[in-house]
Amino acid sequence: MKRLRLKNLNWKYIVGEVLLIFVGINLAIWFNDWNTSKKLDQNKKIAMEKIEVEVENNLAEILKTRESNQRLVKAIATYKNLETGEREGVILDAAAMQKFQNQFPGFFRITDSIPLMDNLLEYEGDVFINLELADLSNIAWETSKTTGIVNEFGYDCLYILQGIYNLQSLVTIEMGKASNALQNQDVDLLLRVLDFVRQMDSTLEGEYQEFLDREVDCS
Repeated sequence: MKRLRLKNLNWKYIVGEVLLIFVGINLAIWFNDWNTSKKLDQNKKIAMEKIEVEVENNLAEILKTRESNQRLVKAIATYKNLETGEREGVILDAAAMQKFQNQFPGFFRITDSIPLMDNLLEYEGDVFINLELADLSNIAWETSKTTGIVNEFGYDCLYILQGIYNLQSLVTIEMGKASNALQNQDVDLLLRVLDFVRQMDSTLEGEYQEFLDREVDCS
């Protein structure tokens, strides 16, 4: 058997090969880490963009809903203060009724009018309550939680987002109560729930705006 003599080995070549392999492995690891980090940053950016769009849409939705429902609350309050006749119709002169109809179109639909003294008329009709229900989405938020990308958000950002969507869920629940009150024709309960919703969605509006104004670090 031929013996391997160490003095015959090309140590420079061997050391060079080892160094080359070492550098190659480390470069591969670095590139893989860099590629993973880059992909994670891209996914984080996409998730944040989708959440931003969702929050913007939800903000517009609560503003629209609040305006409509507060107009409804005012219509109910105004209607309750109108004088009623023996047949429980509304007693007004023609000009006052026209003003009421212009202010709250579609709320009181006249079916008949009975002339009274002093140019007054007793209007009979039906009241139509159009309750606006906010369609608040949480798809982008739930998707981000499912994929785990939210774990890459800053703590303050994650904290405020969690608070936003928790409050949003409570607003949705209360709107469901308002809908049930309307179905049960419980107007007093409907008004109480809508007042509570107004307070809650005012807080929610502020939290939406705080997030969109980037008062917290989401990087």
